[in-house]
Amino acid sequence: MDTGKGTETRTGTGTTGTGTTATRDAREGAPRGRGVLEGAFALLDALRRNGDEAGVTELALACGVPKGTVHRLLDQLTGVGAVERAGNRYRVGPQLYRLGQAWEPHPGLRPAARLPLQRLRAATGASVVLVVLREETALTVGSVPGDLEPLLPVRNGLAFRLDTAAGRALRGPLRGGAVLDREDVVEGVCCASLPVRAPDGRTVAALAAMVPAGRRLDALAHAVAGAGAAITRALAGGGRRRPLPSAALVP
Repeated sequence: MDTGKGTETRTGTGTTGTGTTATRDAREGAPRGRGVLEGAFALLDALRRNGDEAGVTELALACGVPKGTVHRLLDQLTGVGAVERAGNRYRVGPQLYRLGQAWEPHPGLRPAARLPLQRLRAATGASVVLVVLREETALTVGSVPGDLEPLLPVRNGLAFRLDTAAGRALRGPLRGGAVLDREDVVEGVCCASLPVRAPDGRTVAALAAMVPAGRRLDALAHAVAGAGAAITRALAGGGRRRPLPSAALVP
């Protein structure tokens, strides 16, 4: 939070002030109308897309924001735990991770899917993902790496196109069983995917299992269907974990 002192002029569209962050950013050529929150989230998204660590210059280029502004925003984000600093490099911080883990695309979906995903991976060796529809992509909200690592790493937050097997299974009702991908998207990778439904029949996610080419996809699709049914049953039962005793938690 900027604490610079200066005179303020209130208008019908906002507040401007001499010596404020907004004034300094305007002098430095920051895009007009960019608010502090918008700039902060642009930096966080750039760090996410970078996948590891990034420096001030890299982030300034990625976001189109002056380096001085980037440095100030990073200092503020570091102060609240949203970003961590390692020397002259920055990465996403633990507080942002905690907040992200609280997001539920459908009530109880992630805890309901946790054990079925693990069991599907154990039974098939597949790389398993649970995806939901967000902003015209299939966004991964649950994942278990399998035999395809490191050829095709899977992780939470990864987005797939809607023309992939997972995306096609997510978009609506299917006839004729699973959506199968026989190296259609990535050479050497096959996939079986099916919708995951809420107890009322609505499609709330899709489950996909990816394996090296040459595997029997009919058996894989059967295993995916079983895991999807287990998620639906868990959702019907509440799908939520019992909370930890408060004495075990750090405030």
